[in-house]
Amino acid sequence: MLQFICEAAQAAESAAETAPGTAWYNSLVSIDPGTIVFTLINTLIIFLIFKFFLFKPVGKILDKRKELAASAIKDAEDAKAKAEAAEKEYNESLANAKAQADEIVKQATLRAQKREEEIVSEANQKAADIRAKAEENIERDKQRAINEVKDQISELVCMAAGKVVEKEISASDNEEIISKFLSEVGAAE
Repeated sequence: MLQFICEAAQAAESAAETAPGTAWYNSLVSIDPGTIVFTLINTLIIFLIFKFFLFKPVGKILDKRKELAASAIKDAEDAKAKAEAAEKEYNESLANAKAQADEIVKQATLRAQKREEEIVSEANQKAADIRAKAEENIERDKQRAINEVKDQISELVCMAAGKVVEKEISASDNEEIISKFLSEVGAAE
C-alpha cells in the first residue's frame, strides 16, 4: 500500500513538472513519502492523546451518565411501585371505610328500630296502665255511687218504715230490716 502511495506521488510530480506555471504549486501539492510517514505518526500521536485525555474521560462521563440514568429509571420505577402500592392501600382503605360506614348505618338503623319498638312498647304499657287505673277509678266511683244510693235508700226505707210502723218496731228491728233490704237490693243488681 505504501508502494502504491509512492507511485501515485511520483506520477503527480511528473505531471506537475510538465505543466507550465505550476512550479510554486508543485512544492505545495507534492507527495513525499517522508511527509506521509510524518503525518501518519502525528495522526497516531494525536489519536493516542485523544484516546487517553479525551475518549477515556468522555467514556467515563458517559458511563457515569448511563449509571445516573439507570439509577433515575430504577428510582422512578420504585416510586411508581410505591405509588401503586399507596393507591392500592388507599383504595382498600376507602373500601373499608365504605364498608364501615354501611355497617354503622345498618347498626344505627337497627338501634333506631329497637328504640322505636321500646317506645311503642312503653307507650302501650302506659296506655294499659292508664286504662287499668281508669277502670279501677270507674269501679271505685261506681261502688261509691252504689253505696251512696244504698245509704239513701236505707234512709228512705227507714223513714217509710218508721211512718208505716210508727213506733211498733224497735230500733234494733229497724236496723235488721234495713240490712236485709239492702242485701236483697245488692243481690238483685
